[in-house]
Amino acid sequence: MADPPGCCRPCATCLLCLYSCQWITTKKEKRKGLRTTKCDCSWFLFLFCVFLFTLVWLYFAIIILNDFHNFNEFIFKQKKLWLDWSLVLLIATAVLITYSAVLLVLALCLQLCGQPLKLHWLHKTLLIVTALVVAAAFTGLGIKWAEEWRSARISLQATGPFLHIGIVGGMTLLAWPLASFIYRTRNTGLKVFLLLVYCTVMIALYLAPLGITSPCIMEENQLPPKPALVGHRGAPMLAPENTLMSLQKAVDCDVQVFETDVMVSADGVPFLMHDEELTRTTNVQAVFPERAALNSTAFNWTDLQQLDAGSWFLERRPFPTVQSLSAGDRYQAAKQRIPSLEQALEAAKQSNISIMFDLRPENHSDYQSFVNATLEVILQSGIPLQQVFWLPDGFREQVKQQAPGVQQVYGRKRLQNEKEPLLHVNLPYQDMSSEEIRQYRQDNISVNLYVVNQPWLFSVLWCSGVSSVTTNACQVLKEMKHPIWLLPSSTYLMIWIVVDCSSFLAILWAFLLLK
Repeated sequence: MADPPGCCRPCATCLLCLYSCQWITTKKEKRKGLRTTKCDCSWFLFLFCVFLFTLVWLYFAIIILNDFHNFNEFIFKQKKLWLDWSLVLLIATAVLITYSAVLLVLALCLQLCGQPLKLHWLHKTLLIVTALVVAAAFTGLGIKWAEEWRSARISLQATGPFLHIGIVGGMTLLAWPLASFIYRTRNTGLKVFLLLVYCTVMIALYLAPLGITSPCIMEENQLPPKPALVGHRGAPMLAPENTLMSLQKAVDCDVQVFETDVMVSADGVPFLMHDEELTRTTNVQAVFPERAALNSTAFNWTDLQQLDAGSWFLERRPFPTVQSLSAGDRYQAAKQRIPSLEQALEAAKQSNISIMFDLRPENHSDYQSFVNATLEVILQSGIPLQQVFWLPDGFREQVKQQAPGVQQVYGRKRLQNEKEPLLHVNLPYQDMSSEEIRQYRQDNISVNLYVVNQPWLFSVLWCSGVSSVTTNACQVLKEMKHPIWLLPSSTYLMIWIVVDCSSFLAILWAFLLLK
């Protein structure tokens, strides 16, 4: 087989070696009559599908990083092992996508050089393993973390226009090896089939922007105000969660609300704690090893005050930002103790920020006494009641009667025949569409969505008009003065036309040049 113009024999032989894992000279190749068979074409198609499959998983992996801290906490509760599993996810995904991408590039280069696509059995095995691993990852995502599918749909509002440009560009580049293959093959039916498939895909891509919607396709003067920031357990990327240091760091990030979780000790003292067990965020296993597995509410306040609520943050490094803390912040973090609700309310009052909390655990037999103890602390604290946002549903009517000034926040959407209009709702960001957010905003209902950490997600919700977001990354979102991107519809239309016309001309050039 003669080397085509522009492809030197050593390069073609090297490409064939990497793809087929064997050295084959041109003369030997002629003797064997080596050529691309239907089976080889099938393996190339499989390689292309595995690459696309892995590429889609890479997209999902990047999207779910917004919520990955929840996964880390889940694994810790199950296995008592703390690790930033997002690093494992990204490294494994990078290896899979790199391997399939390199093989695909080799195959395309071999096709342009007129060489046979003889994929080695080892590559075939690894490709099957890659497909199975990615399929298992998608299956696990669907079973254990189904809400991330909704996150992916939301992400398309942020990435849709750019994905369109990237896919059109990739399919345009594919025209070169496709044209080379079509001009070399003698099978007329295969030629027609490939051309029909390719043309159908390109026409669909050219028309895809008709179905792309994004709240950030709007005029600059239509952009809603920037959402207020709610510190999720304070500023957990900068300080141990649910501590006074975390509250102060949240204040430094200009948050308007400190979001926390309240439990009540065995002797009736409300304190800040998210987990039902103390093992993740304290040194309870060292101080009270025989009681470490007990519910947080089983400890009295004297016992709780003996626990270190800060050193775990420096040891486990729940977020990468811990590494960049100053020496002073590290010293302060190591000294943190579990704060009482009274201390938190005093700090919030002095900093002039609001406080929003859940009261846990709601299925406890003494929950009503928890509500009474919490209300008593709030009323005695002297904090303006309008700065207190009440999340728990249990005994809400009692709370309204005893503390009518407290802001009632509901963890659900409004009902059709709502007796009392909702003023504040607090929901996962996956649970509200852009259209619903706009409607609630028009009806003067404050919408807070949680947990929003990534700038792309914050940008979409900003463009949608959400009132506030609960975040772990207040220090990041604080610096955003504008959504990541904002396009007037006329500009987007112009980009669409330019991209599609450029792609069409490039494809036409490829087929004419290689004819």
